[in-house]
Amino acid sequence: MLKVRIFSFSYLYGGIPADDSGNGGGFVFDCRYITNPGKFAEYQKKTGKDFEVKFFLETQTEMPEFLKNVYAIVDKAIEKYDSRGFTNLLVAFGCTGGQHRSVYAAEAVAKRVSEKYPNVLYEINHNNLQ
Repeated sequence: MLKVRIFSFSYLYGGIPADDSGNGGGFVFDCRYITNPGKFAEYQKKTGKDFEVKFFLETQTEMPEFLKNVYAIVDKAIEKYDSRGFTNLLVAFGCTGGQHRSVYAAEAVAKRVSEKYPNVLYEINHNNLQ
């Protein structure tokens, strides 16, 4: 059975997560080009799990278009990996501090995997979420 391991991380504090599955890699998506909610005082102490940050990312940034492209890539990989009997897929999202954009993107992909692929296992890890 395929297991999708989804990570959010900070490029500044820890960097890209290692793939300990033995496969040696996966997808790493850089969210830093998307407007950073952490640059605004009202979002600094919030995370990508908070409603206000989610609303900002969904309505004031490039996040919806970014995720549309991510879904196309990850969906195809899940379908092919699953049909070929692969057991692991890593999908990681990085941003500057690992609090807002990467957390939101990782949560969105985890939700999609859980809803679209009920026969695929997944886990989500936020490496720098405070």
